Amino acid sequence: MFFKELYHYRYLLREIVAKNIKIQYRNSVLGMFWTLLQPLLTTLVLVFIFGTVFGRQSDPQTVVNFPIYLLCGRLLYEFYSQSTKRAMRSVTGSASVLKKVKVPKYIYPIANVISTFVTFLISLVVLAGFVLYFYLLNDAKNPPPHITAYAFVAVVPLLVLFLLSTGVGLILATLSVFFKDIENLYDVFCLLLFYATPIIYPPSRLGDNPTLQRAIMANPLYSIVEMFRDCVLRGGCARYPGWPFNPNHLLYALGWALGLLLVGGLVFWRKQDKFILHI
Repeated sequence: MFFKELYHYRYLLREIVAKNIKIQYRNSVLGMFWTLLQPLLTTLVLVFIFGTVFGRQSDPQTVVNFPIYLLCGRLLYEFYSQSTKRAMRSVTGSASVLKKVKVPKYIYPIANVISTFVTFLISLVVLAGFVLYFYLLNDAKNPPPHITAYAFVAVVPLLVLFLLSTGVGLILATLSVFFKDIENLYDVFCLLLFYATPIIYPPSRLGDNPTLQRAIMANPLYSIVEMFRDCVLRGGCARYPGWPFNPNHLLYALGWALGLLLVGGLVFWRKQDKFILHI
């Protein structure tokens, strides 16, 4: 029933996605070029601060190449953060339309996740540029990444991340209708999530603190980022030779993604009839 209805409104979904992308860069001089420039400049700043000023612990098996290591984590985190925040505001931000036209309300949070995913895919050009640059540079300080056929398998963690973001987005979109403070709380949560995911530091920096290590690894975003790095940076999983990434990471992250997608869909479906009274 859900997929049949979604297919029926596929043209509306496409129009909302296109509108979201256009609005994102409206009145901007550089337009969609910011999709490439913003992650490039941010990564250069973070590499300078955490790789030069504060220093970093060299771990050839984990980090391999610090700028690419950092960019992989930052791009995936940024997609999760932006897509879930936009999905959270999608229903309340479309109140004027929802009060006049009868359309499936879940179209709006899903469209926001898809539009953010499109711009995220474009930003991967920056990652490809970094990989090519360091591959040709062959710098001893930042060794070239291990490029193998596993790079094509990187689509798997990206799809898992998309499902995870959609599920969380549906939950947040529902909560934001009834609890306006959820946006401020979620901003704080995303800040915590940034530091709880090894983006700017390798897991080896955690030392021998088992409690902290378990807390970090309980984060499904950690598993997704590590799978992506295994594919595009390390040339496969060192712990499981012959695998593009750790299969335990896939099962754990996919379980979270499907579970949150199911919960988000059910919560949204049960509460959507009451949206009109609160938006």
